[in-house]
Amino acid sequence: MSAKSAVLFCMRGQGHFQRLRPLIAGLARCDIVTYVFTEATFRAEVERLGGRFVDLYAGRPPEEADATTTPRPCREVSFAGHYGDDVVREVAALRPAIVLHDSFAVIAVVVANHLELPRVNVCAGHNRPPGAALEALRGNPRVNISEDCWRAVRLLRERHGMPDASPFSFADTLSTDLNVYCEPPQFLHVEERAPFQPIAFMGSLLPDEPSGADASSGFGLESDERVRIYASFGTRIWRLWADQALNVLEALSEFVAQTSDTVALISLGGFTSPQRAARLVRANVQVEPYVDQWSVLGKASVFLTHHGLNSTHEAIFHQTPMISYPFFVDQPALAARCQALGLAIPLVETLRGAVGPQDIGAALARVAAERTAIGARLAEARRWELETIAARPAVIARIIDLMR
Repeated sequence: MSAKSAVLFCMRGQGHFQRLRPLIAGLARCDIVTYVFTEATFRAEVERLGGRFVDLYAGRPPEEADATTTPRPCREVSFAGHYGDDVVREVAALRPAIVLHDSFAVIAVVVANHLELPRVNVCAGHNRPPGAALEALRGNPRVNISEDCWRAVRLLRERHGMPDASPFSFADTLSTDLNVYCEPPQFLHVEERAPFQPIAFMGSLLPDEPSGADASSGFGLESDERVRIYASFGTRIWRLWADQALNVLEALSEFVAQTSDTVALISLGGFTSPQRAARLVRANVQVEPYVDQWSVLGKASVFLTHHGLNSTHEAIFHQTPMISYPFFVDQPALAARCQALGLAIPLVETLRGAVGPQDIGAALARVAAERTAIGARLAEARRWELETIAARPAVIARIIDLMR
């Protein structure tokens, strides 16, 4: 075993894991044995990146800790309180020198507290300082905290070194040692950085993305010059805003069906739903439960997006103009930032506003009219991505310096 080892925690969710991939790969290249505690779905990719997979949920079913609290990220608080002692024992046997984690992994704070280890937080989204996030959560009408969650909060306060724990502690895991930010520095104004200090910018992309062998990655029509629209709203949207998402995508399908110079590829974010697909199928519209987004963005003329962090920066890397339709959390702010930078245009002016085929047409016309300017801004933003990637060895060195 290497003289130095690390443990890294990633809770459930493809988006959270995606942002940790550069960190896993960077530590492996520096011969740091990195134990990645996460769900079994990610095992193959953890090992491909050079990490050592550990099933965080083996013998620790999340539903046993809390099956009812909403919003769902609050259940990470329940998981940490319920399984804290067990996870600490397993990690202690590995004798790590540091704990790293995605922001939602409250269990990582418990482990670092008990083992008295330095802790590196990987920020989960765009410009979500705890103060703003906690205020939004307290006013969220979907909040419903179970007794299981409150029991876990008491354990976190009384046993696990988190005296200020609350059901919303998943939004308040910034570290006094280091916070890794998953965008280039140009996406966070200097005056916005104070809550995240000490901060290091690492981005979220690995340009050597493997192609998904079982995923559709084409538009079905490869030989003409028609405008190729790719539309995806990620995965979480379908649990919370399915009706709004379907309405927008229906408007897109209707527009494409009425024109002869456009084709569309719609991804349903991994959700296999014949009923949803049937609502969207039109002439020149291909609907898939999942696509190889990295490949698709390399072929698309324009991207209709919710502005999830990973999707946004993948589009920038491929210099694909974006049409913004954000839904919630950090998406509206990232959409606004991209629009201010000249990388995207809004589909409508109001959050989750009504959309018709005419709105799709107007947005596409604006992209066409401004394509030269948008292209120049995307080229500049792609350089920011590449500069951030090139600077990663310095971030990894900074993390290694924290290790004992």
